[in-house]
Amino acid sequence: MGYLNLRQCVDDLAANDRLIRIDDEVDPHLEAAEIQRRVYARGGPAIYFAKVRGCQFPMVSNLFASLEQARFLFRDTLESVRELVRIRIDPASLLRSPWRAISAGWTAWSMLPTTAWFPAVTEHETSIRELPQLVSWPGDGGAFITLPAVYSEHVDKPGIMQSNLGMYRVQLSGGSYEPNREIGLHYQIHRGIGVHHAAALRAGKPFRVNIFVGGSPAMPFSAVMPLPEGLAEVTFAGVLAGHRIPFVYPTDGLPIYSEADFCITGTVVPNRNLPEGPFGDHLGYYAKVHDFPVLKVEKVYHRSGAIWPFTIVGRPPQEDTTFGQLIHELTGPVIPTVVHGIKEVHAVDAAGVHPLLTAIGSERYTPYNPRRRPQELLTQAHALLGQGQLSLAKYLLIAAADDDPQLDLYDLRRFLEHVLARFDPLRDLHFHTCTTIDTLDYSGSGLNEGSKLVIAAVGERRRELPRELPASLRLPEGFSEPSICLPGVLAIRGPEWRTAMGERDRAVERFCREIAPSEAINAFPLIVITDDSHFLARSLENFLWVTFTRSNPAADVDGIGAFTHEKHWGCTGSLVIDARAKPHHAAPLIPDPEVAKKVDARAARGGPLAKYL
Repeated sequence: MGYLNLRQCVDDLAANDRLIRIDDEVDPHLEAAEIQRRVYARGGPAIYFAKVRGCQFPMVSNLFASLEQARFLFRDTLESVRELVRIRIDPASLLRSPWRAISAGWTAWSMLPTTAWFPAVTEHETSIRELPQLVSWPGDGGAFITLPAVYSEHVDKPGIMQSNLGMYRVQLSGGSYEPNREIGLHYQIHRGIGVHHAAALRAGKPFRVNIFVGGSPAMPFSAVMPLPEGLAEVTFAGVLAGHRIPFVYPTDGLPIYSEADFCITGTVVPNRNLPEGPFGDHLGYYAKVHDFPVLKVEKVYHRSGAIWPFTIVGRPPQEDTTFGQLIHELTGPVIPTVVHGIKEVHAVDAAGVHPLLTAIGSERYTPYNPRRRPQELLTQAHALLGQGQLSLAKYLLIAAADDDPQLDLYDLRRFLEHVLARFDPLRDLHFHTCTTIDTLDYSGSGLNEGSKLVIAAVGERRRELPRELPASLRLPEGFSEPSICLPGVLAIRGPEWRTAMGERDRAVERFCREIAPSEAINAFPLIVITDDSHFLARSLENFLWVTFTRSNPAADVDGIGAFTHEKHWGCTGSLVIDARAKPHHAAPLIPDPEVAKKVDARAARGGPLAKYL
């Protein structure tokens, strides 16, 4: 029932034709990542790299190759997780069903970590330099662990049941770290480890951290699971793995997950941060170099036959897309119990997850009033933006379920058309300024700093969405190549972003000022100014990625006929988003062409992997 360790998982995938083995040598510097990206993009299986250049340990990637494969990995336990969710929604169901209560009791037992008397992971010791030095993108600042489960405890409330298990970026080499003795620990805001670190600093106590790599796939998945505060991730891992998670308890350190393939133990150096990065991240850009905590390495353990699991992130979709899909599948039913009136929420992967959030809610206020307007939807929108990682969203588009009972957030094209046809730019644009956004999003005013825009849509259609360019379309000087992205959305090529004497580029302001609200272009409720309008219009995914990763609402949203009334901003004509590349933005991720040729040559040689390359 479930996998006890990674070797069992790899063998099971191979036995079920869900894994391909590469026996010739693969370079962990860029080549393994290029292979992983191609295989994932073509719907391929897991990949076992038997011989890794410069390293004794094999690697495996694409374990979560698809939602279907993720379900396969946890096929014995997903129903137990769903049952926990049903109980969370309706606790009284335990009283109505004795059999359900018995099943829940067994599940609760698996949530309790257990003691390992013969810990596998501590069988051998190695060093940081002996680990696979995986580099994913040409501009990365060194080798990184990309699929870790980072364990920490609160110094004032120690114990495994108060622990945090998170997936945080770990830089193994490069930068200013002392080679083989120091590594970088990058964690974003709103993460449990940050609370633990702050408590240790206040108390003047050592802040110890263990980094687990490998073991049951339930461990890394649990590390990204958005669990309620106070619920230790290792308890959820027990349910998902189908057994109590075994730990060994050393006398001088934190608990060690005994079935991990590797474990790095260490102490965060107090009040000493070093530059970490750059690193190609999940928005499709390089995360820039910033100071982050340093972990002083004490021990590096590994089990016999250890396998190094890894993943690659970049412009979506990548393998981490599967994590989001499965998380939504498991937790989606809980959302209406957390924010009353909400039917469904979707963090849009193609837009980089946090930049764009969509939601379907209820509009039940003043049902007797024939002039329907967003009221309850705004209450729900504010509640959503106060929920954990949902609070990092930049754009929230929310619609009322009553207006179209068939509305589906995963039919994103239809949902966008629904909102664009109904929102009122005079009334339904609500900004949150000087607030937090995703640490990895560089469209804002600084690290973790930016703004948010809520667009609410209620009622009958206000407009028909144009699907063709009007014959009388006129563009101001410097703007060209209008292209329709989807009904109601027009992409326009704008001039390259320029600044002079520290002043902001004013081209989009000029665009909006030189077009009257009565002109034909205003039939499009949304206009996006971009560097390449044809690229934006080529696919829905391009539109989502460029528009929402390259704009900060308060700074980059404008409108034709814009006005401010009692501190409310609106416009009488089209809403305009400036999604041009700007000097403060991070660089986009581009594969190394020489490595790409190397993988092309590998494909030309044939073999079971060739069709995926």
